[in-house]
Amino acid sequence: MKTYLNLFMSLVFLIMSGCAYGSNASPSAAASTHIAQPAVVPASATAQITPKSAVAAAKPTEEEYVEDEFDEYSANAIREEKVKIADPLEPFNRAMHEFNDKMYFWAVKPVAQGYQKIVPEPARISVRNFFSNLGFPARFLNCLLQADFKGAATETGRFTINTIWGMGGLLDPSSGKELNLQEQDTDFGQTLGVWGIGQGFYIVWPVFGPSTPRDTVSMAGDYFLDPVAYVNPWSVRLGVNVFDKVNSASLRIGDYEALKGAAIDPYLAFRDAYAQYRYERVKARKAKWSSPAPAAGQSPEGGAALPEKVK
Repeated sequence: MKTYLNLFMSLVFLIMSGCAYGSNASPSAAASTHIAQPAVVPASATAQITPKSAVAAAKPTEEEYVEDEFDEYSANAIREEKVKIADPLEPFNRAMHEFNDKMYFWAVKPVAQGYQKIVPEPARISVRNFFSNLGFPARFLNCLLQADFKGAATETGRFTINTIWGMGGLLDPSSGKELNLQEQDTDFGQTLGVWGIGQGFYIVWPVFGPSTPRDTVSMAGDYFLDPVAYVNPWSVRLGVNVFDKVNSASLRIGDYEALKGAAIDPYLAFRDAYAQYRYERVKARKAKWSSPAPAAGQSPEGGAALPEKVK
């Protein structure tokens, strides 16, 4: 019996020694454990760094932890809603993604860079304004279909002013500070989303790029509202469309490369970015459509109705 009692006391001593060792672990060991699990901070959070936080970093004697800033960051992280999209055609989509990637680097980018060296930037911006002005019918009709009559009136004013005083749309005087008539970034796919039609699954078309069944219908609908679609013969129409795309690419060289270079898997990065972008656009249009007009003395944000989640 005495032998068992001594064995039990020895076991209790070993357990207590192990607990004391765990509780007295060195700060450096705890710090190394914490460093091994870095926090992932989204890029949007860097834009919230204020001069006050920069001053605090330069003066380590002052309080380093500001609770309000972390509370604001946590609230923004909670409000941000991530969108997931079904991808049943992933093998096909990856093949089309690679095809479009090679087409960009082997054909579109070299041509756009050559065009960029020949044509000065002001001229290329004027060309962009001209084709944007031609897109008035599609934007105007989609504003009406979304019951956005203010947006339709804005588009009408933009088209009239830019066509008459903007030399056929080459200039954009309507978006200046005096008039502030901004282009309504909408299309038929957003209209279908406002009506409650879900985006469906993800699909990548050759040449046209990322899309969904809903946005594929949008491409067909907006095509027939594009004045360029009625240019004959077809070879001239094709040339005009190619010229428009090359001019647009010359003004955005580097954007595609930046997103691709920052991604571990470019295909997944482009898929998620496209789904998120389209969701936010439909969400914004739906909120504008469903929000009542603010009363006198009330801010526009005061009575905004929350839009339903887009499927």
